[in-house]
Amino acid sequence: MASLFKAQRHRPAVDPFIDLLFNTLMGFSFLFLVSLLFINPKADRASVEKQAEYIISATWPQNLQDDIDLWMRAPTGHTVSYVAKEAGWLHLERDDRGELNDTLVINGQKEVHPINQEIITIRNRYPGEYIVNLYYYTRHSREPVAVDLRIDRINPNYETVFRETLTLDRQDQEITAVRFTVSDDGSVHDINKLPATLTPYNLDHIPAVIPE
Repeated sequence: MASLFKAQRHRPAVDPFIDLLFNTLMGFSFLFLVSLLFINPKADRASVEKQAEYIISATWPQNLQDDIDLWMRAPTGHTVSYVAKEAGWLHLERDDRGELNDTLVINGQKEVHPINQEIITIRNRYPGEYIVNLYYYTRHSREPVAVDLRIDRINPNYETVFRETLTLDRQDQEITAVRFTVSDDGSVHDINKLPATLTPYNLDHIPAVIPE
C-alpha cells in the first residue's frame, strides 16, 4: 500500500491547459498536411500559361447576324481558328457567330450581349512572322461589313501596335488583315499585308447568301 502511494506521489501532474494546447497544435498540423495534399500544381501552371503576351481582336457592328472568323498562323506553322481553338501558344478565346451566341441564360433569365467580336491570344513571345486573316463565314447583311482589327501588346506594358478597319462584302471572302514579325525582345515590326491563304475552303466562287 505504501509503494502504491509513493508511485502516485511521483507521477507528474497533467495540466489540462497544456493538454488542450497540444491537441490543438496536433489538429492544426493535420489540417496543414491535408491542405498540402489538395494543392493542385496543374491549376497553378494553367494560370501562368493563360497569361497573354498579345491580344488580336476583330470587332464588327452589334446586332448583326453575320459570322466573321479570325484565322491566325504562327511562325511554326500552327494555325488557330474555330476549327482548332488551341494551336501551340495561339488560343481562340472567343468564337463569335453573330447574333447566334449573343443570348445567355443566367439564373433563368435571358441576357443579350450584342457585341460581335472574336479574340485570339498569343501566350508566348516567340520570334518570327505571324499572319492574321479574316474570313467571312456567313453573310446576312446587304451592305459591306466594317471590321475593326487590332493587335495589343500586353507585357510588359499595354500598347496597341496595330489597328485598322477593313471591309468584307461577300460570303466566303478571305483577306489577309495583317502580317507582323515579333523580335526576340517582343517588339513588333515588318507590318505588311502580303496575301496568304490560311483556310482550306477556297470557296470564292460560291455566291453570297442574302435574305430576301
